[in-house]
Amino acid sequence: MSDNTLTQGDTPSDSGAGVCHPVVVLLCRGWARPEGVNVDLVAGYGTFLHSQWMFPLLSAMIAVDAPIPMLPSETLLMSASALAFGEHKMLTVLALFLAALIGSAAGDLVTYGLGRSSHRVLSRSVDAGCALSTWVRRHLHLRPGVALIGARFMPGGRLVSTAAAGRYGLPLRRFLPWSLASSAAWSCYMLLIGLLLGPLTGGNPLLSLLAGVVMAALTAGGFGLARRIQAWRRPARASKALVGVA
Repeated sequence: MSDNTLTQGDTPSDSGAGVCHPVVVLLCRGWARPEGVNVDLVAGYGTFLHSQWMFPLLSAMIAVDAPIPMLPSETLLMSASALAFGEHKMLTVLALFLAALIGSAAGDLVTYGLGRSSHRVLSRSVDAGCALSTWVRRHLHLRPGVALIGARFMPGGRLVSTAAAGRYGLPLRRFLPWSLASSAAWSCYMLLIGLLLGPLTGGNPLLSLLAGVVMAALTAGGFGLARRIQAWRRPARASKALVGVA
């Protein structure tokens, strides 16, 4: 009497029991492949964060993110800086700062040129009647540093401020120094978040990625909540002023 018992790692078809349904084969072999894929993805992301190609890609993402704010450049920068601080690699932190500064300044210059050369491209962002756009236009020529640096830390503020600078005729000699200053301030802010997250992630690429995603969401949510509260309080102040006049 032959022994048809399956050993570990065998499938029914391997043991001579005939051809089995593919689902049975998967059950016999286990579900190791998805787990392996997840491990490979985490390892691949960690390899990318340690690669020299990460710096030019990060710089390019930050540049493109100026006229098209859809790329996760902030998440990548925060997770990469958290990993660098967690591993105590100060040269990597310096390289991240330079990559962020170059990409930010280049993107600002492109958006400034688009705002200056065309009244159709980016016009919806510049001419929007929102409080941010109105605030930027009010301060742009009198205090360009306040407009460019202050708007940089608000959601969508980089696009609105740099495009408005080009559209409303802020001279390049006045725009460029403040663009560099706002880029440097934003880069330091991102690295500061990475410094705070570094001890928490301990140099783990996956934890660094998760921390970057969470911080990006919290930052955007916090600014969005602040803008909603400000918009809610503005009509209340106006009504009180009208009551006082009456």
